Amino acid sequence: MENFSFLHPGLLFLLLALPLLAFWKGRWGTPNAVRIPSTLDAENIGARSRSKVGGFLAFLGLLGLALIILALARPRLGKGSSEIEASGIDIILTLDVSGSMEALDFELAGKPVNRLEAVKDVVGKFVGQRPNDKIGMVAFAGRPYLVGPMTMDHEWLAKRLGDVKIGQVEDGTAIGSAIASSVGHLEDSQAKSRIIIMLTDGVNNAGAVNPLTAAEAAKALGIKIYTIGTGTMGEAPFPVRDQFGRTRLQRVKVEIDEKVLQEVSATTGGQYFRATDTSSLEKIYESINKLETTTRKLKKYQQYDELFLYFLVPGLIILLAEQVLCQTRWRRLP
Repeated sequence: MENFSFLHPGLLFLLLALPLLAFWKGRWGTPNAVRIPSTLDAENIGARSRSKVGGFLAFLGLLGLALIILALARPRLGKGSSEIEASGIDIILTLDVSGSMEALDFELAGKPVNRLEAVKDVVGKFVGQRPNDKIGMVAFAGRPYLVGPMTMDHEWLAKRLGDVKIGQVEDGTAIGSAIASSVGHLEDSQAKSRIIIMLTDGVNNAGAVNPLTAAEAAKALGIKIYTIGTGTMGEAPFPVRDQFGRTRLQRVKVEIDEKVLQEVSATTGGQYFRATDTSSLEKIYESINKLETTTRKLKKYQQYDELFLYFLVPGLIILLAEQVLCQTRWRRLP
């Protein structure tokens, strides 16, 4: 029956110990000792009878133990099924962690925060909305590095995201190298759909790979790239330290190569988005979440009839019967 199963199938290996137990006790075919003041014929007849009784009692004991082991393995029968949706999408989140991400032009809970903190908050929520996706993460500045490989363990990935900081690698904005690295992590994926969501606030000025060349490689592999240009238009407040070590805000010109990002997305069949504040950034990830909704139906048994009592009760009765017979009708005499 295809929907019959055991909740703890590993316990079934205990059944293999029963033949060893029978051998160790030496109960199979072993006659019970009995002294009767009679003739040799009577003694032989008694031995044959006791031998059969001993074998039968041994069989009862082992049968009872076998039934109890089966009960402990929790046999169950699926009586209903439901269809659930599972995504066939693998995602790489590619995040810019260059020095310019320190600009304080975003807000969280009404307080100004730098771009990276806002991005980590929004990306963390996005990951939480994709429970059926395998997701990996790449960060980049002057070069890319792997934050977390493709995984379904989103709780672990969220912790890795929390550890992402500015300054962990040399500064710069290696957009092309970051795309190439992200493509590499998706290359062996067997998912129906593979996408990269790249977020940056700058211009490609580092790395040895041209962004459009990396986009062509992604296109050849059927990988779609969504790009997000992040930061306010014109100028943004940026924390700088003076000669006395004091931090102050300085207005810095924002420069994002939107044309290149648009071409990267267009080449691969993705889209380009512009995020100028936390609210628009959240809406962008919500839009991508809705755009990438490829699902497939899976049948999953969710309700079961528990059958362990059908094994446990007879097993206990048989063991009890064996003990009663051993102590009464077929009691062994020294």
